[in-house]
Amino acid sequence: MSSDHRSGGVRIREGPGSYYLNIKVICNIKMIDEALRVFKDLDSKDFRILTGIETGMKHFEWVPLEELNKYTRLPSDKLEYRLKKLVLDKLVVRTTQPYEGVQIYFEGYDALALNTFVKRKAISAIGDEVGVGKESVIFEAIRQPELAIGGPIPVIIKFHREGRTSFKQVKRIREHIGEREHFSWIYASRLAAEREYEIMKRLYPNVSIPKPFDQNRHAIVMALAKGSLLSKTKLLEPEWYLDEILRQARIAYSMGVIHADLSEYNIFVSEDGVQLIDWPQYITPEHPQADDILERDISNILTHFYRKYGIKRKLDETIDEVKYGTEKSAEAGKESSKGKSYSGSVDKGDFKEEGPQGGDFEDEGSETENFEKATSKKEPSDRD
Repeated sequence: MSSDHRSGGVRIREGPGSYYLNIKVICNIKMIDEALRVFKDLDSKDFRILTGIETGMKHFEWVPLEELNKYTRLPSDKLEYRLKKLVLDKLVVRTTQPYEGVQIYFEGYDALALNTFVKRKAISAIGDEVGVGKESVIFEAIRQPELAIGGPIPVIIKFHREGRTSFKQVKRIREHIGEREHFSWIYASRLAAEREYEIMKRLYPNVSIPKPFDQNRHAIVMALAKGSLLSKTKLLEPEWYLDEILRQARIAYSMGVIHADLSEYNIFVSEDGVQLIDWPQYITPEHPQADDILERDISNILTHFYRKYGIKRKLDETIDEVKYGTEKSAEAGKESSKGKSYSGSVDKGDFKEEGPQGGDFEDEGSETENFEKATSKKEPSDRD
């Protein structure tokens, strides 16, 4: 194993070949728990052990050492030596009751996903942690251009954390896995990442979302969301942005998708328009609670724009506009963008950021207001 100080890279050997993970240090970089700290010291046998534990956790809460020995085919003494090291590195946890077994930590799962991304050349550098929440951790990263033309592409890696940190998420994911006898947080987080990645590939580029690049286990590599969070931005042209958000919801609905968690905390706004993020909980219009969930999504958006900008929209009419595919919102967006510097955008200075980006990682909840009373009926003065 060797390091390249000129490139800031660390060479990691596996078998006869080798590949690079170029860890870019940006200011005081926060590592993904313990995974990045020890990543450069892991070899193919360590990854085989981690993969063996991952596989065993499909069937055991604690993977028995004899089962792990069968998978790795390592001599018992060598397996024992490496397990002790992985435990010290906080990638694996061990128990002796009711039998001797092991589990993988999230940090170990992070290392497995990173190892795959590096092999696939999905990323070439990783930087600062840009968001932490109850259900995910987000890191900035760099991806090399596919055709070796142009500079590196800034991306993010979203590590799902469902199953171990949120009982609500476990219950929600239970709906998708049915009555599975053994249920682990590994399966929950992996399923959430797979669902989000698949729906992002389906929606992109018709719906304005970050471009998805790759997915492995519980992690997704995707493009950076443009601009800043709607919740932290003061818009100077809020009516246009409201129409554009509703237009994106309408397009998604026409493709058979309801976001199911839409609010000002997972919408990014920029001079180019809007981008909707965080899709693992999406549902289809065939879902038994689809109407109620769509109403909640739209109500969240209308409430935000009413509370912050005094913009009134009738909830029922807006839902019908989204559901039945009327072109009113799209045409309004086109008219609003005439004379702008680019299609579907606004002039510079039309918004200003109120604070740093945070994505879906805000701990603060949405403020509640009696929005329905203000929007359920139009006042006489609004009829003109």
